[in-house]
Amino acid sequence: MESKTFSLFADEPQWLTLPNSRLLWVEHFLTEQEADHAYSVLTSELDWQQQAITLFGKSVLQPRLQAWYGEKAYTYSGLTMQPTPWTPLLAALKARCEAMAGCTFNSVLANLYRDGRDSMGWHQDNEPELGRQPVIASLSLGESRRFVLRHLHTKEKFELTLGHGSLLVMAGDTQHDWQHSLPKTARAKAPRINLTFRHIRDEC
Repeated sequence: MESKTFSLFADEPQWLTLPNSRLLWVEHFLTEQEADHAYSVLTSELDWQQQAITLFGKSVLQPRLQAWYGEKAYTYSGLTMQPTPWTPLLAALKARCEAMAGCTFNSVLANLYRDGRDSMGWHQDNEPELGRQPVIASLSLGESRRFVLRHLHTKEKFELTLGHGSLLVMAGDTQHDWQHSLPKTARAKAPRINLTFRHIRDEC
């Protein structure tokens, strides 16, 4: 099925109701000055690492750098990430995302895409410790990149361009009925940081 692209320019938060999904899209969540500051600080102060995951029974390096901060450990694809305590900037950004999303977060996965070759394949954030309808707030800093959602059953696709200082909150059944990805591109791309705030449950 042909994909649809959202091109929304309003500064006010907009809930996008998709089939079996709810998305909150805020294109200018941070001012340009705030986004520039956050990008500069996080690039230098986070403990960026390229880690291996298990994919189809094989250990492969992920095509991006990552860091995990907060209060809970997180396991996916055979990789368990132990949390590093919140930095002052991450804690401040978490509070702002919580106010917008209307829920609390206790952890954040930071991804650093070094260029257009770094990517994220099709996946769902549906690990048991996230719960049945997890709310995930995705804050983007740096280079703009395509973000694609694909419905598991209808194969319908939706696209957003995630730019510097934008916020996307995924809620409802998004992680149950949709996959999402950040595709590779042959175009020259500067680095991009993505912060995905989430709540890890104590019991699954």
